Amino acid sequence: MASVQIIGPSFSNFVRSVMLACYEKGIEFRQSMEYQGEQCAPGTLALEKLNPFGKMPVLVHDGLVIFETVAILRYLDREFEGPELQSGNSAQLALIDQWSSACASQVDRAVVREYLLEIIKPLFQGGEVNRQRLSDAEPGVAKVLAIMERQLGEEGFLIGDQFSIADALAAPMLDYLLRQADAQALVADVPRVQAYVERLRARESGRRVLVAPDFSL
Repeated sequence: MASVQIIGPSFSNFVRSVMLACYEKGIEFRQSMEYQGEQCAPGTLALEKLNPFGKMPVLVHDGLVIFETVAILRYLDREFEGPELQSGNSAQLALIDQWSSACASQVDRAVVREYLLEIIKPLFQGGEVNRQRLSDAEPGVAKVLAIMERQLGEEGFLIGDQFSIADALAAPMLDYLLRQADAQALVADVPRVQAYVERLRARESGRRVLVAPDFSL
């Protein structure tokens, strides 16, 4: 049995970030919503035992429990052999940290929390998409996409020419966004972002992770 367990739903963008990192480094893992026989659904005591803030993903490795996605990604990269996801001089490492933080906060807030969840929530709660809220969120998404378009430049990845933890964080969010019919007008003006997502989807890790989501827990 794999010594690494990822606790969280496979449709979560942050769970997918951790899965991408594992595949990039060749780490065997098990992803599930259960730990030691208990279901770790949102709001359960079982989840709060692992993360007192009640959020996923949570990583368990040889008894060590880690929460917060960026911390998980850094740990996996340091602990396991395989391609480095944080490499370079101090300046390059600082840029990886900078963009990892930006993706986990600013990009996630604008793209996922304020936009994509408005599309996805009716799948769980019933009802219709709130078109006004979706429209209100579009300027924030457009701003983030423009920033990422500039950052990508002619490089293959967010920082230079190597896949990093920043790319692992960005990829699932942008992949979801490009799949949405409602977002096509937003992504039409960012060809570098579109090409970037296609490159990530074509990687071995992307072929395994960046797929149409199953929203069942």
